[in-house]
Amino acid sequence: MAYKTILAVLDTPQNARQIADFSIALAEKFSSHLIGAHAETLAAVPLIAPMEIPDPAAVQVLQEVAQKETAEVERIFKERTAREGLSAEWRSFMSAAGYSSASVMETARTSDLIVASQSDPAHADHRADLETFLFESGRPMLLVPYTMKEPVAINRILVAWNGSREAARATFDSLPFLKAATTVEILLIDPPDRGDRAPELAGTEIAATLARHDINVTLTTQETGGSLPAAAVIENRLSDNSIDLLVMGGYGHSRWWEMLFGGVTRSLLDSMTALTLLSR
Repeated sequence: MAYKTILAVLDTPQNARQIADFSIALAEKFSSHLIGAHAETLAAVPLIAPMEIPDPAAVQVLQEVAQKETAEVERIFKERTAREGLSAEWRSFMSAAGYSSASVMETARTSDLIVASQSDPAHADHRADLETFLFESGRPMLLVPYTMKEPVAINRILVAWNGSREAARATFDSLPFLKAATTVEILLIDPPDRGDRAPELAGTEIAATLARHDINVTLTTQETGGSLPAAAVIENRLSDNSIDLLVMGGYGHSRWWEMLFGGVTRSLLDSMTALTLLSR
């Protein structure tokens, strides 16, 4: 199993080089076909009072800026993929819906893996349309911390496991990474005491399943007694074990920072220190 079609979401010139380089490294690792995508959102039409008619000059300026950005992102992607000699293609989209448009969704839903950049929490604009696109795509999403400028080897992986459908989806969607990793740790936080199974036995079945894939897996259960948020437990584990990739299920409604691991909040992704693979 491998990711044979990778979709690189290059939404701004600022992160285009970062995401292109990470995606190229993965495409080389898995012998993948790489698709670079950028969605240009049609500019909102400024109105001139008192007649409230469209201002054509303002619309033209906005569209020229957007087209210039698209051209720059395309140049970066094509320059880098041509240099590496990859199987690659470029797709640009223009619609009022941006990354939520049907054409972008069709591309996303026919990809094995989506690679995108974490939003910089210091900026007010978190690109809500892109985050909706990531949530609705139905495909595993690899998010790259905005502070991580160079591709890294994925040797140590942490799987946040709670036995849910979403956690199972993320775990099996990440199998190509898990099989290539040096170590894989399954982390359970405050597992419930079920009538047919003690808490200390939680996670043993998924650990055994992964071991049958010849994955070097360990199982860790951490009891907090409710004194520590799950996000903090995961953050500490990422730091203490120098984790390269976090794998977890996506939960919730519309924004990816609010849909993690039940009670894990936006703070986890705002403080990302490792690559993070999400599935829903």
